[in-house]
Amino acid sequence: MTVRVVLADDQPLVRSGLRVLMADHSDLEVVGEAATGAEAVQLVSDIGPDVVVMDIRMPGMDGIEATRLITAGPATTRVLVLTTFDEDDHVYGALRAGASGFVVKDMALDDILAAIRVVAAGDALIAPGVTRRLIADFIGRPGPAPEHSPRPVEGITEREREVLTLVGRGRSNAEIAEDLFITVATTKSHVSRLLTKLGARDRVQLVITAYEMGLVTPPR
Repeated sequence: MTVRVVLADDQPLVRSGLRVLMADHSDLEVVGEAATGAEAVQLVSDIGPDVVVMDIRMPGMDGIEATRLITAGPATTRVLVLTTFDEDDHVYGALRAGASGFVVKDMALDDILAAIRVVAAGDALIAPGVTRRLIADFIGRPGPAPEHSPRPVEGITEREREVLTLVGRGRSNAEIAEDLFITVATTKSHVSRLLTKLGARDRVQLVITAYEMGLVTPPR
């Protein structure tokens, strides 16, 4: 199956580099390009791509607002945020807006392509070590109490709490299964139930929820 991709970045060279790279991979197809968040939202409405590779900093409507509008709409399009780790203070906001993951601009291009495939397949936890660092960093920063204060865990079992904690630590399903002495299939079932019970869009949002609930503590 071919993954249909929209590239949203105000830098033509970034879009061009990704487009040229993806042209060599038959399972990936660039079906549109956008230089602003508004253009990205319109393209999703017009053509319904599988994935939008979304820059955060764009003129007019930024990538966070565009992500929020895309994920709130009827399309099943997933958003993969393109960011600069040491400079962009908005990654957490993008994840809260519904992004399914992110890639860092200085990652190897092949890793970015792999991330697109992961998101298109319905997973979301990309480069767990990097994801963990970024989410821990932004959740650990001072902010409004309702957004950063731990909230109670309600409606989940003790086993689901254990699984959620490990998801928050960036563990894969196979690693969780090994840690808890259960099968991978059972782990997947727990994760699926957690997504439903907690109203999470995907695995990245489970990571955020684990931090918000105080199950995982950001490093100091």
